[in-house]
Amino acid sequence: MKRTILLAAAPLALAVAACSSAATPNPSTPTAAPASSAPTASSAMTGDIVATAKAAGGFGTLLKAATAAGLVETLQGAGPFTLFAPTDDAFAALPAGTLDKLLADPAALKQVLLYHVVAGKVTSDQVVGMSSADSVEGAPIAIAVKDGKVVLNDSASVVTPDVEASNGVIHAIDHVLLPPDAQASAAPSASSEATGDIVSTAKAAGTFTTLLKAAQAAGLVDTLEGPGPFTVFAPTDDAFAALPAGTLDKLLADPSALKKILLYHVVSGAVTSNQVAGLTSAKSVEGDPIAIAVKDGKVILNGKAQVVATDIAASNGVIHVIDHVILPPSN
Repeated sequence: MKRTILLAAAPLALAVAACSSAATPNPSTPTAAPASSAPTASSAMTGDIVATAKAAGGFGTLLKAATAAGLVETLQGAGPFTLFAPTDDAFAALPAGTLDKLLADPAALKQVLLYHVVAGKVTSDQVVGMSSADSVEGAPIAIAVKDGKVVLNDSASVVTPDVEASNGVIHAIDHVLLPPDAQASAAPSASSEATGDIVSTAKAAGTFTTLLKAAQAAGLVDTLEGPGPFTVFAPTDDAFAALPAGTLDKLLADPSALKKILLYHVVSGAVTSNQVAGLTSAKSVEGDPIAIAVKDGKVILNGKAQVVATDIAASNGVIHVIDHVILPPSN
């Protein structure tokens, strides 16, 4: 089990919309929300995706990243492509240091940028009829319409749709999102020095906003700030975003059910990664066992959730980061 994972304080991410010949477009297209750095849509094809992004303005950081990742020629190619393009404001909202680390790692940067791209030209009318789409990177992106806005991975909103290019179309989005396989690079790095309790450590990491919101709703914050020690298998924000549409809202409205699920992610005592790798199961505080297996050098919980970062020390225990929310058998 890998002990050290690269730090990037919050999940990167992206958006996507999709192309399925079986999809039926929604008759009412949501109105995009205004965004200070988003371009205006145009029906005129003025150039390829790169030239169009340059002319539109608001995509300077994205174009810099595409150059660093060696993707400019690809995006100037025949296509067609659909690009879910984070604005400059979206990149500026990333935690300090995150973009610099990506720019210094072209392979990881390329993976993230390709998660913005869908093969084929997918217009906004088609996007609103989709529930998911496969990106060129390979990972699927969840799509939903909420309050009249297209939302990707439960995080990024489309703020300007249908910016036409000669080799596809651009939809501007207001957040950078992370493909599931890249979550490890955005997870907190392991630390042997405890700087605070589990709650404050999770807050400082920046990738557990949804988990902390859920803990608050379930009345578990005081418990996780207590003496412990505890081991928390902590789902990232992207892990919660991957839940079926509406699931999280239902749980937040049912504190009892939410508390049960969250406690299923907690084990009594501080169990290190070396110890976890030697187990076949662990009893959760909720009461049900968590199945543990090592596959291809990776620790997998309940046959689904992968541990993507380990041994994040807290004063009252330890956090291991996972890429899926796990559910107790009785749930």
